[in-house]
Amino acid sequence: MAGWLFGHPFLAGFECSTHRRRDGVRLDVTQGAKHDLFAEADYMAARAHGLRTARDGLRWHLIERTPGVYDWTSWTPMVEAARRADVRVIWDLWHYGTPDHTDIWSPGFIQRLAGFAEAAARHFQTLTDAIPFWCPLNEISFFAFIAGEVGDFHPYGLQRGHELKRQLVRAGVAVARALRRIDPRCRLLWAEPLIHIAPATGDVASSSAAREASLTQYQAFDMISGRMDPELGGSPDLLDIVGCNFYPQNQWRHHGPTLPLGHHDFRPLSELLAETAARYRRPVIVAETGAEGSARPVWLHYVSQEVAQARADGADIGGICLYPVTGYPGWDDDRACLTGLFCPADTQGVRPVYAPLAAELARQTRLLG
Repeated sequence: MAGWLFGHPFLAGFECSTHRRRDGVRLDVTQGAKHDLFAEADYMAARAHGLRTARDGLRWHLIERTPGVYDWTSWTPMVEAARRADVRVIWDLWHYGTPDHTDIWSPGFIQRLAGFAEAAARHFQTLTDAIPFWCPLNEISFFAFIAGEVGDFHPYGLQRGHELKRQLVRAGVAVARALRRIDPRCRLLWAEPLIHIAPATGDVASSSAAREASLTQYQAFDMISGRMDPELGGSPDLLDIVGCNFYPQNQWRHHGPTLPLGHHDFRPLSELLAETAARYRRPVIVAETGAEGSARPVWLHYVSQEVAQARADGADIGGICLYPVTGYPGWDDDRACLTGLFCPADTQGVRPVYAPLAAELARQTRLLG
């Protein structure tokens, strides 16, 4: 059985979305969760629970307010805080948010994002000589659907989801190549939703339609690796670490409701992970997972045991990222979403620990080794 990719079964994830929602309000969840103010305390708190690797993000809209002019004051303190805390960070370069001066549909978006990535990689080298870990674009498939197909996020596209997916892949390829030009040592995580869609009925046509819909989850990975639409520039070497984001709502009936854990049509996570690992023959991690409220420890128990099963069956599953590891203000209504190990911070940056999840995390850490 392969070891854990980062030396420990669990990672911490800090929510860092910066998209514009349907009403035009731009989110900055890093700020909303006060992680920008208390990054070092947050990293230290995660490390105290054994989480010495984290996912976190840059906020492009703050860094490049003017085209081609970069202000690193929102990011530099976070890199330095992680270094002081001795926490390795996988940095999301683009977590849904694009500066207002950039048109995501245009060729200029690709050039602008690649330029931003190159500048970020160069700046990172001035702060540390550590091997950089990057997530070039987070959840290409989800963003293409939510922002290009049903118009809930900026740029509010309708029935243009596949077009937007191809555009984001072009950008991802350009970003990945720029990052490797600056530091060939860098590692690349591509994080996409892991889903299962069950048939609406028991007939052959419904089963076939559901299977085809489920397989669309692999399109972004296939494009990045050049298996699909090679004209976008993808190649096998670009698919480095395969990230699978998996939440309680990631399985549903075709054109129907969500399937709850325990439903007879709910497909075991271990099977989904094994299928992904076999398809790509690359290291796989659960790049995001978590539940809200009292469901947190039960969900972690389920995911951990399924990862253990997948690994026992021979799949190279390299870790599980608790995401988000802190409470945060909800995307739609700013409500307090109680997720992860840590509750929202007080004015001094203290985040109370959610004891039931901490206990389950400690238990699963012992079991998984």
